[in-house]
Amino acid sequence: MAFIADRLSAIKPSPTMAVSNMAAELKAAGRDVIGLGAGEPDFDTPEHVKAAAVKAMADGKTKYTAVDGIAELKQAIIDKFKRENNIDCTAAEVSVGTGGKQVLYNALLASVNPGDEVIIPAPYWVSYPDIVLLAEGTPVIVECPASAGFKMTPAQLEAAITPNTKWVILNSPSNPSGAGYTRDDLVALAEVIRKHENLYVLTDDMYEHLVYGDFKFATLAEVAPDLRDRTVTLNGVSKSYCMTGWRIGYATGPQPLIKGMAKLQSQSTSSPNSIAQHAAVAALNGSLDFMRSNLAAFDERRQLVVSALNAIDGVECADPQGAFYVFPSIAGVIGRKRPDGGVISNDGDLVTWLLEDGGVAAVQGAAFGLEPHFRISYATSTAALEDACQRIHASINKLS
Repeated sequence: MAFIADRLSAIKPSPTMAVSNMAAELKAAGRDVIGLGAGEPDFDTPEHVKAAAVKAMADGKTKYTAVDGIAELKQAIIDKFKRENNIDCTAAEVSVGTGGKQVLYNALLASVNPGDEVIIPAPYWVSYPDIVLLAEGTPVIVECPASAGFKMTPAQLEAAITPNTKWVILNSPSNPSGAGYTRDDLVALAEVIRKHENLYVLTDDMYEHLVYGDFKFATLAEVAPDLRDRTVTLNGVSKSYCMTGWRIGYATGPQPLIKGMAKLQSQSTSSPNSIAQHAAVAALNGSLDFMRSNLAAFDERRQLVVSALNAIDGVECADPQGAFYVFPSIAGVIGRKRPDGGVISNDGDLVTWLLEDGGVAAVQGAAFGLEPHFRISYATSTAALEDACQRIHASINKLS
Protein backbone atom coordinates (compact mmCIF):
# COMPACT_ATOMS: atom_id res chain seq x y z
CA MET A 1 0.00 0.00 0.00
CA ALA A 2 1.47 3.33 -1.09
CA PHE A 3 1.88 6.02 1.56
CA ILE A 4 1.20 9.00 -0.74
CA ALA A 5 -2.36 9.21 -2.10
CA ASP A 6 -2.87 8.44 -5.78
CA ARG A 7 -4.77 11.69 -6.29
CA LEU A 8 -1.56 13.68 -5.89
CA SER A 9 -0.09 12.02 -8.97
CA ALA A 10 -2.62 13.90 -11.11
CA ILE A 11 -1.40 17.34 -10.06
CA LYS A 12 1.85 19.28 -9.85
CA PRO A 13 3.15 22.01 -7.56
CA SER A 14 2.07 25.51 -8.52
CA PRO A 15 4.52 26.58 -11.28
CA THR A 16 4.26 30.27 -10.40
CA MET A 17 5.08 29.66 -6.75
CA ALA A 18 7.90 27.34 -7.81
CA VAL A 19 9.48 30.08 -9.94
CA SER A 20 9.18 32.62 -7.12
CA ASN A 21 10.75 30.18 -4.66
CA MET A 22 13.56 29.37 -7.09
CA ALA A 23 14.33 33.06 -7.62
CA ALA A 24 14.42 33.62 -3.85
CA GLU A 25 16.75 30.67 -3.34
CA LEU A 26 19.12 31.89 -6.07
CA LYS A 27 19.18 35.37 -4.55
CA ALA A 28 19.93 33.88 -1.13
CA ALA A 29 22.82 31.97 -2.71
CA GLY A 30 24.27 35.21 -4.06
CA ARG A 31 22.99 35.16 -7.64
CA ASP A 32 21.88 38.42 -9.24
CA VAL A 33 18.32 37.45 -10.12
CA ILE A 34 15.31 39.59 -11.01
CA GLY A 35 12.17 37.67 -10.09
CA LEU A 36 9.23 38.38 -12.38
CA GLY A 37 7.19 35.33 -11.46
CA ALA A 38 5.25 36.62 -8.46
CA GLY A 39 1.60 37.54 -8.89
CA GLU A 40 1.40 40.17 -6.18
CA PRO A 41 1.59 43.96 -6.02
CA ASP A 42 4.82 45.48 -4.78
CA PHE A 43 2.85 48.20 -2.97
CA ASP A 44 2.15 47.98 0.74
CA THR A 45 -1.29 47.40 2.25
CA PRO A 46 -3.09 50.76 2.74
CA GLU A 47 -2.58 52.36 6.15
CA HIS A 48 -6.27 52.46 7.06
CA VAL A 49 -6.48 48.71 6.50
CA LYS A 50 -3.47 48.01 8.70
CA ALA A 51 -4.91 50.35 11.35
CA ALA A 52 -8.15 48.35 11.34
CA ALA A 53 -6.15 45.18 11.97
CA VAL A 54 -4.31 46.78 14.89
CA LYS A 55 -7.61 47.96 16.36
CA ALA A 56 -9.11 44.49 15.97
CA MET A 57 -6.24 43.01 17.95
CA ALA A 58 -6.54 45.71 20.62
CA ASP A 59 -10.28 45.01 20.84
CA GLY A 60 -9.66 41.29 21.36
CA LYS A 61 -11.02 40.15 17.99
CA THR A 62 -8.66 37.20 18.18
CA LYS A 63 -11.01 34.23 18.52
CA TYR A 64 -12.53 31.74 16.11
CA THR A 65 -15.24 33.26 13.96
CA ALA A 66 -18.16 31.87 11.99
CA VAL A 67 -16.79 29.29 9.55
CA ASP A 68 -17.40 31.28 6.38
CA GLY A 69 -16.98 34.83 7.60
CA ILE A 70 -17.98 37.36 10.24
CA ALA A 71 -21.28 39.21 9.82
CA GLU A 72 -19.54 42.58 9.37
CA LEU A 73 -17.43 41.27 6.49
CA LYS A 74 -20.35 39.55 4.81
CA GLN A 75 -22.27 42.85 4.97
CA ALA A 76 -19.30 44.71 3.47
CA ILE A 77 -19.22 42.14 0.65
CA ILE A 78 -22.97 42.45 0.08
CA ASP A 79 -22.59 46.24 -0.10
CA LYS A 80 -19.60 45.95 -2.46
CA PHE A 81 -21.43 43.67 -4.89
CA LYS A 82 -24.44 45.99 -4.97
CA ARG A 83 -22.42 49.21 -5.20
CA GLU A 84 -19.85 48.13 -7.78
CA ASN A 85 -21.51 45.29 -9.71
CA ASN A 86 -25.27 45.79 -9.25
CA ILE A 87 -25.52 42.26 -7.83
CA ASP A 88 -28.02 41.66 -5.04
CA CYS A 89 -27.17 38.95 -2.53
CA THR A 90 -27.81 37.94 1.07
CA ALA A 91 -25.46 36.77 3.81
CA ALA A 92 -26.57 33.18 3.13
CA GLU A 93 -25.28 33.61 -0.44
CA VAL A 94 -21.81 34.84 0.58
CA SER A 95 -18.76 32.74 1.41
CA VAL A 96 -15.47 34.02 2.86
CA GLY A 97 -12.35 31.87 2.70
CA THR A 98 -8.63 31.93 3.25
CA GLY A 99 -7.86 33.56 -0.08
CA GLY A 100 -9.59 33.32 -3.42
CA LYS A 101 -7.90 29.98 -4.09
CA GLN A 102 -9.67 28.34 -1.16
CA VAL A 103 -13.03 29.76 -2.22
CA LEU A 104 -12.49 28.37 -5.72
CA TYR A 105 -11.33 25.05 -4.27
CA ASN A 106 -14.39 24.86 -2.01
CA ALA A 107 -16.79 25.67 -4.86
CA LEU A 108 -15.41 22.95 -7.11
CA LEU A 109 -14.92 20.31 -4.42
CA ALA A 110 -18.46 20.91 -3.19
CA SER A 111 -20.02 20.54 -6.63
CA VAL A 112 -17.91 18.41 -8.99
CA ASN A 113 -18.54 14.67 -9.14
CA PRO A 114 -16.24 12.13 -10.81
CA GLY A 115 -16.47 12.60 -14.56
CA ASP A 116 -18.02 16.08 -14.46
CA GLU A 117 -16.39 18.38 -17.00
CA VAL A 118 -15.16 21.91 -16.34
CA ILE A 119 -14.47 24.16 -19.33
CA ILE A 120 -11.33 26.24 -18.85
CA PRO A 121 -10.22 28.77 -21.48
CA ALA A 122 -6.45 28.79 -22.04
CA PRO A 123 -4.31 30.58 -21.14
CA TYR A 124 -5.57 29.97 -17.61
CA TRP A 125 -4.49 30.53 -14.05
CA VAL A 126 -2.30 27.56 -13.20
CA SER A 127 -4.48 26.20 -10.38
CA TYR A 128 -7.76 25.82 -12.27
CA PRO A 129 -7.10 22.43 -13.93
CA ASP A 130 -5.39 20.91 -10.90
CA ILE A 131 -8.22 21.81 -8.54
CA VAL A 132 -10.66 20.22 -11.00
CA LEU A 133 -8.49 17.09 -11.02
CA LEU A 134 -8.43 16.99 -7.21
CA ALA A 135 -12.23 17.10 -7.34
CA GLU A 136 -12.07 14.06 -9.70
CA GLY A 137 -13.48 16.14 -12.51
CA THR A 138 -12.22 16.50 -16.08
CA PRO A 139 -10.71 19.80 -17.22
CA VAL A 140 -11.75 20.64 -20.79
CA ILE A 141 -9.21 23.10 -22.15
CA VAL A 142 -10.27 25.57 -24.84
CA GLU A 143 -7.28 27.26 -26.47
CA CYS A 144 -7.76 31.00 -26.98
CA PRO A 145 -4.79 32.36 -28.96
CA ALA A 146 -3.47 35.90 -29.04
CA SER A 147 -5.14 36.35 -32.44
CA ALA A 148 -8.51 36.01 -30.64
CA GLY A 149 -7.45 38.38 -27.87
CA PHE A 150 -6.86 35.41 -25.53
CA LYS A 151 -10.66 35.17 -25.13
CA MET A 152 -13.09 32.30 -25.66
CA THR A 153 -15.73 32.87 -28.31
CA PRO A 154 -19.37 31.79 -28.01
CA ALA A 155 -18.77 29.25 -30.80
CA GLN A 156 -15.85 27.74 -28.87
CA LEU A 157 -17.94 27.53 -25.71
CA GLU A 158 -20.83 25.86 -27.54
CA ALA A 159 -18.48 23.32 -29.13
CA ALA A 160 -16.93 22.42 -25.77
CA ILE A 161 -20.21 21.71 -23.97
CA THR A 162 -21.24 18.06 -23.56
CA PRO A 163 -23.86 16.29 -21.42
CA ASN A 164 -21.14 15.99 -18.76
CA THR A 165 -20.30 19.70 -18.58
CA LYS A 166 -21.00 21.24 -15.16
CA TRP A 167 -18.90 24.41 -15.04
CA VAL A 168 -17.20 27.00 -17.20
CA ILE A 169 -14.59 29.27 -15.61
CA LEU A 170 -14.16 32.85 -16.81
CA ASN A 171 -11.26 34.97 -15.55
CA SER A 172 -11.35 38.66 -16.48
CA PRO A 173 -9.00 40.46 -16.46
CA SER A 174 -6.95 37.35 -17.00
CA ASN A 175 -3.97 35.90 -15.25
CA PRO A 176 -1.72 35.41 -17.26
CA SER A 177 -2.68 37.42 -20.35
CA GLY A 178 -4.34 40.53 -18.92
CA ALA A 179 -7.15 40.09 -21.46
CA GLY A 180 -10.61 41.20 -20.40
CA TYR A 181 -14.11 40.21 -21.49
CA THR A 182 -16.18 43.25 -22.42
CA ARG A 183 -19.84 43.60 -21.56
CA ASP A 184 -20.71 42.63 -25.15
CA ASP A 185 -18.44 39.57 -24.90
CA LEU A 186 -20.25 38.43 -21.76
CA VAL A 187 -23.69 39.06 -23.25
CA ALA A 188 -22.75 36.83 -26.19
CA LEU A 189 -21.43 34.06 -23.92
CA ALA A 190 -24.57 34.32 -21.80
CA GLU A 191 -26.67 33.50 -24.87
CA VAL A 192 -24.89 30.15 -25.08
CA ILE A 193 -25.05 29.49 -21.34
CA ARG A 194 -28.82 30.07 -21.24
CA LYS A 195 -29.38 27.19 -23.65
CA HIS A 196 -27.75 24.70 -21.27
CA GLU A 197 -29.73 24.57 -18.04
CA ASN A 198 -27.25 22.37 -16.19
CA LEU A 199 -24.23 24.58 -16.92
CA TYR A 200 -22.84 26.73 -14.10
CA VAL A 201 -20.39 29.61 -14.37
CA LEU A 202 -17.58 30.65 -12.06
CA THR A 203 -16.28 34.15 -12.76
CA ASP A 204 -12.90 34.94 -11.22
CA ASP A 205 -12.88 38.73 -10.89
CA MET A 206 -9.78 39.08 -8.72
CA TYR A 207 -8.28 41.82 -10.92
CA GLU A 208 -11.51 43.80 -11.25
CA HIS A 209 -10.03 47.20 -10.33
CA LEU A 210 -6.77 46.78 -12.23
CA VAL A 211 -7.85 47.82 -15.74
CA TYR A 212 -6.32 50.24 -18.25
CA GLY A 213 -7.29 52.64 -20.98
CA ASP A 214 -10.86 52.47 -22.21
CA PHE A 215 -11.55 48.97 -20.91
CA LYS A 216 -14.62 48.82 -18.65
CA PHE A 217 -14.91 45.91 -16.25
CA ALA A 218 -18.11 43.84 -16.26
CA THR A 219 -19.05 40.50 -14.74
CA LEU A 220 -21.54 37.89 -15.90
CA ALA A 221 -24.02 38.10 -13.01
CA GLU A 222 -24.23 41.83 -13.67
CA VAL A 223 -24.90 41.67 -17.41
CA ALA A 224 -27.06 38.51 -17.24
CA PRO A 225 -28.98 38.69 -13.94
CA ASP A 226 -31.25 35.84 -15.06
CA LEU A 227 -28.20 33.56 -14.73
CA ARG A 228 -27.54 34.68 -11.16
CA ASP A 229 -28.70 31.35 -9.71
CA ARG A 230 -26.16 29.54 -11.90
CA THR A 231 -23.23 31.89 -11.31
CA VAL A 232 -20.54 32.08 -8.65
CA THR A 233 -18.84 35.48 -8.61
CA LEU A 234 -15.41 35.19 -7.01
CA ASN A 235 -13.30 38.08 -5.78
CA GLY A 236 -10.92 39.04 -2.97
CA VAL A 237 -8.76 41.72 -1.44
CA SER A 238 -5.38 40.31 -2.46
CA LYS A 239 -4.60 42.09 -5.72
CA SER A 240 -6.41 45.43 -5.87
CA TYR A 241 -5.99 46.13 -2.16
CA CYS A 242 -2.37 44.89 -1.94
CA MET A 243 -3.31 42.28 0.67
CA THR A 244 -1.94 39.02 -0.77
CA GLY A 245 -0.55 37.83 2.57
CA TRP A 246 -3.74 38.57 4.48
CA ARG A 247 -5.47 35.69 2.66
CA ILE A 248 -9.08 36.80 2.32
CA GLY A 249 -11.18 35.80 -0.68
CA TYR A 250 -14.94 35.76 -1.08
CA ALA A 251 -17.75 34.84 -3.42
CA THR A 252 -21.46 35.05 -3.89
CA GLY A 253 -23.45 32.25 -5.46
CA PRO A 254 -26.45 29.92 -5.14
CA GLN A 255 -27.32 29.35 -1.50
CA PRO A 256 -27.16 25.50 -1.64
CA LEU A 257 -23.61 25.68 -2.98
CA ILE A 258 -22.54 28.35 -0.46
CA LYS A 259 -23.89 26.11 2.31
CA GLY A 260 -21.95 23.16 0.92
CA MET A 261 -18.78 25.24 0.74
CA ALA A 262 -19.17 26.18 4.41
CA LYS A 263 -19.61 22.52 5.30
CA LEU A 264 -16.40 21.65 3.47
CA GLN A 265 -14.50 24.54 5.02
CA SER A 266 -15.67 23.50 8.50
CA GLN A 267 -13.70 20.29 8.03
CA SER A 268 -10.55 21.93 6.63
CA THR A 269 -9.37 25.37 7.73
CA SER A 270 -12.50 26.43 9.62
CA SER A 271 -12.77 30.22 9.81
CA PRO A 272 -10.43 32.60 8.00
CA ASN A 273 -8.03 34.63 10.13
CA SER A 274 -10.09 36.87 12.43
CA ILE A 275 -7.75 39.88 12.22
CA ALA A 276 -7.56 39.67 8.43
CA GLN A 277 -11.36 39.60 8.24
CA HIS A 278 -11.64 42.88 10.16
CA ALA A 279 -8.94 44.38 7.94
CA ALA A 280 -10.92 43.30 4.88
CA VAL A 281 -14.00 45.09 6.23
CA ALA A 282 -11.98 48.32 6.29
CA ALA A 283 -10.67 47.63 2.80
CA LEU A 284 -14.07 47.03 1.23
CA ASN A 285 -15.82 49.87 3.08
CA GLY A 286 -13.00 52.38 2.70
CA SER A 287 -11.88 54.78 0.01
CA LEU A 288 -10.41 53.50 -3.23
CA ASP A 289 -8.33 56.65 -3.73
CA PHE A 290 -5.07 54.79 -3.05
CA MET A 291 -5.73 52.64 -6.12
CA ARG A 292 -5.34 55.60 -8.46
CA SER A 293 -1.61 56.02 -7.84
CA ASN A 294 -1.07 52.26 -7.85
CA LEU A 295 -2.93 51.89 -11.13
CA ALA A 296 -1.03 54.78 -12.71
CA ALA A 297 2.26 53.11 -11.77
CA PHE A 298 1.10 49.75 -13.13
CA ASP A 299 -0.02 51.39 -16.37
CA GLU A 300 3.34 53.09 -16.82
CA ARG A 301 5.14 49.80 -16.25
CA ARG A 302 2.76 47.99 -18.60
CA GLN A 303 3.58 50.35 -21.43
CA LEU A 304 7.31 50.12 -20.70
CA VAL A 305 7.34 46.32 -20.77
CA VAL A 306 5.12 45.93 -23.84
CA SER A 307 7.28 48.37 -25.79
CA ALA A 308 10.56 46.79 -24.67
CA LEU A 309 9.46 43.22 -25.45
CA ASN A 310 8.06 44.13 -28.86
CA ALA A 311 11.48 45.55 -29.73
CA ILE A 312 13.00 42.05 -29.45
CA ASP A 313 13.26 40.04 -32.66
CA GLY A 314 11.03 36.97 -32.44
CA VAL A 315 8.87 38.27 -29.57
CA GLU A 316 5.32 39.60 -29.95
CA CYS A 317 3.64 41.10 -26.90
CA ALA A 318 -0.06 41.92 -26.83
CA ASP A 319 -1.19 44.96 -24.86
CA PRO A 320 -2.97 43.71 -21.71
CA GLN A 321 -6.25 45.35 -20.71
CA GLY A 322 -5.90 44.59 -17.02
CA ALA A 323 -4.08 42.79 -14.17
CA PHE A 324 -0.27 43.19 -14.00
CA TYR A 325 1.10 40.59 -16.40
CA VAL A 326 2.19 40.34 -20.00
CA PHE A 327 2.10 37.07 -21.94
CA PRO A 328 4.28 37.52 -25.02
CA SER A 329 4.52 35.00 -27.83
CA ILE A 330 7.98 33.63 -28.53
CA ALA A 331 7.02 31.69 -31.67
CA GLY A 332 9.75 33.55 -33.55
CA VAL A 333 12.39 32.31 -31.12
CA ILE A 334 11.56 28.60 -31.26
CA GLY A 335 14.25 26.64 -33.08
CA ARG A 336 17.07 29.03 -32.32
CA LYS A 337 20.25 27.74 -30.69
CA ARG A 338 22.05 28.75 -27.52
CA PRO A 339 25.78 29.49 -27.73
CA ASP A 340 26.41 26.03 -26.23
CA GLY A 341 24.41 24.39 -29.07
CA GLY A 342 21.26 23.70 -27.09
CA VAL A 343 18.06 24.25 -29.07
CA ILE A 344 15.18 26.38 -27.82
CA SER A 345 12.47 23.82 -28.56
CA ASN A 346 9.70 25.22 -26.35
CA ASP A 347 8.93 28.05 -23.96
CA GLY A 348 10.32 26.06 -21.04
CA ASP A 349 13.69 26.04 -22.76
CA LEU A 350 13.55 29.81 -23.19
CA VAL A 351 12.70 30.65 -19.57
CA THR A 352 15.51 28.31 -18.49
CA TRP A 353 17.90 30.22 -20.76
CA LEU A 354 16.68 33.58 -19.49
CA LEU A 355 17.36 32.51 -15.92
CA GLU A 356 20.72 30.89 -16.62
CA ASP A 357 22.08 33.60 -18.90
CA GLY A 358 20.29 36.78 -17.86
CA GLY A 359 19.24 36.11 -14.31
CA VAL A 360 15.56 36.80 -15.08
CA ALA A 361 12.95 34.49 -13.58
CA ALA A 362 9.77 34.18 -15.69
CA VAL A 363 7.11 31.48 -16.04
CA GLN A 364 6.75 29.31 -19.14
CA GLY A 365 3.54 29.50 -21.14
CA ALA A 366 3.02 25.74 -20.87
CA ALA A 367 2.16 26.26 -17.19
CA PHE A 368 -0.84 28.33 -18.33
CA GLY A 369 -1.92 25.92 -21.04
CA LEU A 370 -0.82 27.92 -24.09
CA GLU A 371 2.54 27.68 -25.85
CA PRO A 372 4.89 29.16 -26.92
CA HIS A 373 4.63 32.09 -24.53
CA PHE A 374 6.02 33.21 -21.22
CA ARG A 375 4.54 35.30 -18.43
CA ILE A 376 6.22 38.08 -16.56
CA SER A 377 4.72 40.20 -13.84
CA TYR A 378 5.28 43.94 -13.96
CA ALA A 379 4.32 44.33 -10.29
CA THR A 380 7.83 45.40 -9.41
CA SER A 381 9.87 48.59 -9.61
CA THR A 382 10.35 50.43 -12.88
CA ALA A 383 14.12 50.20 -12.48
CA ALA A 384 13.95 46.42 -12.05
CA LEU A 385 11.69 46.10 -15.09
CA GLU A 386 14.00 48.20 -17.26
CA ASP A 387 16.95 46.08 -16.18
CA ALA A 388 15.02 42.84 -16.72
CA CYS A 389 13.87 43.81 -20.21
CA GLN A 390 17.43 44.71 -21.18
CA ARG A 391 18.62 41.34 -19.89
CA ILE A 392 15.87 39.48 -21.77
CA HIS A 393 16.77 41.35 -24.96
CA ALA A 394 20.47 40.56 -24.55
CA SER A 395 19.87 36.88 -23.79
CA ILE A 396 17.57 36.37 -26.77
CA ASN A 397 20.05 38.19 -29.02
CA LYS A 398 22.65 35.56 -28.09
CA LEU A 399 20.48 32.89 -29.73
CA SER A 400 21.19 32.07 -33.36
